[in-house]
Formats: sequence, C-alpha cells, structure tokens
Amino acid sequence: QRGRGGFGGNDERENTLNQLLVEMDGFTSSTNVVVLAGTNRIDILDNALTRAGRFDRQIMVDRPDIRGRKEVFLVHMRNLNLGGETDQDDLAGRLAALTPGFVGADIANICNEAAIMAARDDKKQVELPDFEKAIDRVIGGLESHRLLDKQEKEIVAYHEAGHAVAGWNLEHADPLLKVTILPRTSGALGFAQYLPKEVSLRTEEQMMDIVCMALAGRAAEEVKFGRVTTGASDDLRRVTDMIYQMIKIYGMNERVGQLAFPKQDNGGFPDERPYSEKTAQLMDEEAKRMVDEAYQRTLGLVREKVDQVEALAQMLLKKETISHDDIVDAIGPRPHGGNEVYDQFVDTMRNKTAEPAPSA
Repeated sequence: QRGRGGFGGNDERENTLNQLLVEMDGFTSSTNVVVLAGTNRIDILDNALTRAGRFDRQIMVDRPDIRGRKEVFLVHMRNLNLGGETDQDDLAGRLAALTPGFVGADIANICNEAAIMAARDDKKQVELPDFEKAIDRVIGGLESHRLLDKQEKEIVAYHEAGHAVAGWNLEHADPLLKVTILPRTSGALGFAQYLPKEVSLRTEEQMMDIVCMALAGRAAEEVKFGRVTTGASDDLRRVTDMIYQMIKIYGMNERVGQLAFPKQDNGGFPDERPYSEKTAQLMDEEAKRMVDEAYQRTLGLVREKVDQVEALAQMLLKKETISHDDIVDAIGPRPHGGNEVYDQFVDTMRNKTAEPAPSA
C-alpha cells in the first residue's frame, strides 16, 4: 500500500506496486490470461489493486469446519500405515473433533508428528495415541523434562483443577476433554484441552461464562492458598481481549452503548481513534468492572465446588494427566451436558475403550 498522510512512503514497495499495475493493465480482453493472487491481509492492499478490472473478484477461503478437517485428515492419512483393521473414516472424524480452528498445514503437521512418534516407539503402525500426542505437541509444545518442585506442582494442579471445575459447571463453557500438569517447552506448566462448539454467534451470557472459566485457575489458587501467582498471565490476557471486544466491537455494554470501534490498521501511523478520551476512560472503567464482577462470580463458584476442585487436584497430582472419564468418575457427569459433537466423540471413545481385545 502506498504511503498516506504526507509522511512519505517506502519507495521500493511503491515502485513494485506501480510496476504490477502497469503489467496488469497491459493485458487485453483477448489475452486469455487470468491473474490470481492470495493474501491473508486484504485490508492493507492498495485500493488501486482491488478496483474493478484488476483483483476485483474475491474468494474467501476460511478455516475448515469439522467436516472439512475430517476430509483433510483423510488426505494426509493416505501415506500412513494405520493397520488394516483401522476405520480411517472414524479415526479422521475423532481427530477432526479434537482440532477446532486448525488449518490444513496444522493437520499435515499433526499427521507427520504422529508418524514420527510411532517410529520413535519402534511401532509399525500409527495409532490413535500417537495422533493424540501429536495434537498435544502442536497445542502446547513438546513435553518438557523440567521437574517441578512439590509446591509448584501443587499450585499448577489446583490451577488446572479450577479451570476444569468451572468449565464442567458453567452451562456455556466449552466441554473439557483432558487436562494435564506436565510442563511443556512452550513455557506452560499445564494445559487443558476442550471441545468448543463451532458457532458463528455468541451471546453475552455465553462469553461471560468463557471469561469466568479463564479466571477460574487464578480463583482456585486464591481459595486454596490465599494468594495468587504469575501462572494466570495468559488467562488474564485472553480475558482482557474478550472483554474489550465485548465493549468496543460487539456493543455488549450498556454504558458505552450500541457502538462498534473495530481496530483499524493505519500502516504503522499513530492510531486515529474515532472516540474521545472520555469514551476511552469509560471503556477502561467498564472493562475493569466487568472483569471484577466475573472474578467474584468465579470465586463464588470455586468456593461452592471446592470439594470438586480438591478431588480433581489430588487426581492430577497422582496421575498428572486425566481424561473426560476420569473427571466423570471423580465429580460426576457434566450437569449441563455437552454439544452434539462432544457427546458423539465421548460415546465413540468410550465404545472404543470398551471393545474387547482380540483373542490370541
């Protein structure tokens, strides 16, 4: 994009753009040449590129949904030895449910990592546990060999148990599949894996449940130990982003009103905010109020379900990684149920676990 606002520009970039426009204008309607281009930042392209007669037809390629991810998994599984008895369609469906938001490159990486892990264990076939380990690696990074001291491990266990219990009891939170306190090379001392419902629309109530679930780790630390640690920094960042989106983009705040101020790309120049300092101060005050209220609500939930937090934390300290069925055994079934994909996934996994081993 060419320089704006009289601040000058990048000569090399502008020369490249101008030459591209000259070359495209050199084609005639009888040349039979179609020019295709791809970008993930169409918002910063120069208007001269996207006007009629140039790149005027846009095709949006979005992230694949669960059906699309299943098809992508089937493509990348063709070159893997899964064993003759493996139902590839069923396996691809379960893996697609585990990977919301993943794109084709992520799925290719998972299949490659699963094959490497199978080879590392000297196995001739790639099995479901190999894919699950590969997904864990892509989401949380490599499993670290760092040893946590007893106090750190206990804090992480209660932190993750807080997330798990909140997600289990809040109606609109994403259903939990697995939680671990094994450190990762990414710096995370533990993480939980959820199966979010892939929806395009969320209500204010749904978003606040997600905020409360993110705050529950810190709340569990405060309830159990009477103090908090730095372990919730990423949770707080996500909460802050979501709350400001509710206020500035989705119009979900009564005092700010039905207004939307999406972030604009100004090419590196200072932000030109379409609202006053008074409105900015109001947004900050409302963001703090909403987070404080959500945290108090979360503290109340953790105190009410403290026995569940204790049970899951002790189970994590003992097993380090627990699954959906472990949580059901410890605190009972999820009171609000799950979504259709989640229920189908859990039933399938339970049926696979219950299948008798083949006789010798």
